[in-house]
Amino acid sequence: MRNRWLIALSAIGIHICIGSVYAWSVLTRPIMQEMGFSLKETTWTFSLAILFLGLSAGFLGSFVEKYGPKRSGLISMCFFGTGMFGTALALHLHSLTLLYVFYGVIGGIGLGVGYITPVSTLVKYFPHNRGFATGLAIMGFGFASLIAGPLMQYLTAAYGLVDNFLILGCVYMVIMGMSALYLKPPAAPAAAHSKVTVQVHGFTANEALKTWQFGALWWVFFVNITCGIGLLAVASPMAQDVVKMSPAAAASMVGIIGLLNGFGRIAWSTVSDYIGRGWTYVLFFTIEIAAFWQLAGTTDAFMFQVLVLLIISCYGGGFSCMPAYLSDIFGTRQLSAIHGRILTAWGIAGVVGPSLVSWLRESTSGYSLTLEFFAGCFVVNFFIALVLKQRGKETAAATAPAVKTV
Repeated sequence: MRNRWLIALSAIGIHICIGSVYAWSVLTRPIMQEMGFSLKETTWTFSLAILFLGLSAGFLGSFVEKYGPKRSGLISMCFFGTGMFGTALALHLHSLTLLYVFYGVIGGIGLGVGYITPVSTLVKYFPHNRGFATGLAIMGFGFASLIAGPLMQYLTAAYGLVDNFLILGCVYMVIMGMSALYLKPPAAPAAAHSKVTVQVHGFTANEALKTWQFGALWWVFFVNITCGIGLLAVASPMAQDVVKMSPAAAASMVGIIGLLNGFGRIAWSTVSDYIGRGWTYVLFFTIEIAAFWQLAGTTDAFMFQVLVLLIISCYGGGFSCMPAYLSDIFGTRQLSAIHGRILTAWGIAGVVGPSLVSWLRESTSGYSLTLEFFAGCFVVNFFIALVLKQRGKETAAATAPAVKTV
């Protein structure tokens, strides 16, 4: 029997490594200057990585369930490490195509497998605090940019872009390898007289896909990420354009965003253990309706930062509460596979969010209409969340444990 807190530490270890993708913007300008790539070409690398994160999580979730967290974690390490080393090669050769292949596709697959690998295992070690468990695992992904951003800046300045990826690739492979080797599901409890009581409960991934609850959860997850990642993409330039913050102040705000993104994941997921996942999502969307609407009209720098940070905390909380919500409704039988299917929303939103913000910004010559549109999207999410709160238990009741003695 593994120590559940070391299991949690292993989950955080994997997520802190793969979560460095959120610090990609730190490398955008150096890559543009040294490689001669355009801003659009460079930022598309990030969007491609998020797209393949979602797609690989969706298609390989059943693989994670079948082969277990240890093997899946090692496979994630191989893909992500290969992506980092391949990115170094791409930059050495000044090849945009190789950059897309290694960082976007191969690294993105490592992201997807690594993201879902520890979640299902950790939930089984904390059966009565599922929100706290998933918050612990996914918190690392939110905090990663705080560590990776300054580290990438230092390594790039001291050793150059190519060596930055070679060094980080080695470090990430060691951390992810050690973390994956410790991951193991809890053993089934043994009875005194050679009889074991086994709890077999929950939906398979295919069964979950056929329910309206899954479709509703996919949609609210997609909207939350589309709007949140869209805001993240323009937070710094919007702060400078709308409330006239200095570049240094805007950069500091982006750093605090990373902090709130991480703290929001563990804080909101813990709150959800007490008030329930249904009410937590209703609260998310209530806050985001008000915050996006106010943000569209504010010109005060302090209020601007408060509203952005509030939105980002809900954005992070939406990630960490989702696996626990899925386990509440569909059980833990194939949680990794079901969670992977839901994460396809992230992959699509990673492309739609920044693209939508850019298009609306260019069409309207401002951010107000974009933010008001996002507020309207959350009104729809609010009513869907209320329906899920009231009727989601119809499916949850069907996942009651079926106990058998062998």
